[in-house]
Amino acid sequence: MMSGYMKLACVILAAGKGKRMYSDLPKVLHAIAGKPMLRHVVDTVSELRPEQLCIVYGHGGQLVRDALSDIDCAWALQEQQLGTGHAVKMALPTLFEQGMTLVLYGDVPLTRAETLQKMIEVSQGERMVILTDIIADATGYGRIVRDAAGHVTRIVEEKDASVDERAIREINTGIMLLPNKYLKRWLSSLSNQNAQGEYYLTDVVGMAVAEGVEIATAHPQDSWETFGVNSKVQLAELERIHQQEQAKQLLIRGATLMDPARIDVRGQLDIGRDVVIDVNCVFEGQVKLGDRVHIGPNTVIKNAQIAADTHISAFSHIEDAIVGAGAKIGPYARLRPGASLANGVHIGNFVEVKKSEIGEGSKVNHLSYVGDAKIGKGVNVGAGTITCNYDGVNKHNTVIEDGAFIGSGSMLVAPVVVAKGATVGAGSTITKHAPEDQLTLARARQISIPAWKRPTKE
Repeated sequence: MMSGYMKLACVILAAGKGKRMYSDLPKVLHAIAGKPMLRHVVDTVSELRPEQLCIVYGHGGQLVRDALSDIDCAWALQEQQLGTGHAVKMALPTLFEQGMTLVLYGDVPLTRAETLQKMIEVSQGERMVILTDIIADATGYGRIVRDAAGHVTRIVEEKDASVDERAIREINTGIMLLPNKYLKRWLSSLSNQNAQGEYYLTDVVGMAVAEGVEIATAHPQDSWETFGVNSKVQLAELERIHQQEQAKQLLIRGATLMDPARIDVRGQLDIGRDVVIDVNCVFEGQVKLGDRVHIGPNTVIKNAQIAADTHISAFSHIEDAIVGAGAKIGPYARLRPGASLANGVHIGNFVEVKKSEIGEGSKVNHLSYVGDAKIGKGVNVGAGTITCNYDGVNKHNTVIEDGAFIGSGSMLVAPVVVAKGATVGAGSTITKHAPEDQLTLARARQISIPAWKRPTKE
């Protein structure tokens, strides 16, 4: 996406403590849609393909670095938080002598890449660009001061603004694109003689005006793109904005959402045609839903593939699993990591499947646990069946071959094989091979004691 006529560097300011978060976690690591705010900003920046990326960190230093240890970037430590100008100055050693530097904030997570690309295009490779917005209530924001011809002359922070300046509705979002050839000199000239006693990055605007450097502005498509987070209240507000935007995109792509206000997408959700999603569903990580998939209410799906025409009933949990076409899952079913279901499989209420393959058309419909198992085609597993896969130290495998029938209340003590077409009688504890096409029973002898009486309480 980056324009081809200039080098682009990005600096993300992420050193703040976030006192109003009332948390031991560094502010930029608090999550929106299950992902740290700083990660949102980094992911957006990656779409611009900058040639340099520097993250300025401070409070919670090593925690921040560890949380983004997979990112290819430079790190600049700001030991004392002395303002935005001081923070960018910490990044100077990592920047090009030429080109442009885009300054972003680790606690402003929802800026669109398209908005930043607009700034790059407006810069024409040399103009300073300020991302501004016009809002009804500008309280708390720095104001954009323009001359009679409409040219930007300076940015004034609210605490330093006059009454007339406070009436200005065009605000500075803090996001700026700066020409590197001036940046070092401007930052060295900053003063902290202001109401906050800080080094404001915005003061470089006045320096640019004094040197005749052209200043342009760009605007976000939506004001929420520039909203920052300073409290848990604001974090929750941005979470809802983000979820509403994701719901909108799902609707545009053809999904039916029973209530767009009651869905949470905490990752990437890919959908086919005519997908229906009921209320209070949560999608985490990478989830793919095929054509005509129906997701019942209060379902959680994480890192899973659900093939076409599958119906998942209410209160089901699916994680790191693959579900074939035309399957029926739930209600109250749980597919744990490693579950792989072929086409037409039925997994019913209060059934848990873990690290198991279940063949085409097989059914596990009631109150059962299937772990470390391989189940063939057309198998029926009765209610209350358990594959006893754990001996206290190691896990063992159960194999149930095509067409087998497992009676209710059976214990299959692994390692064990139930052969093709075998029937296991209800209530059996199977510890040995169950032969093909035979009925296998393993029950204690039933007796009745006629003279027995229940004990009575003394």
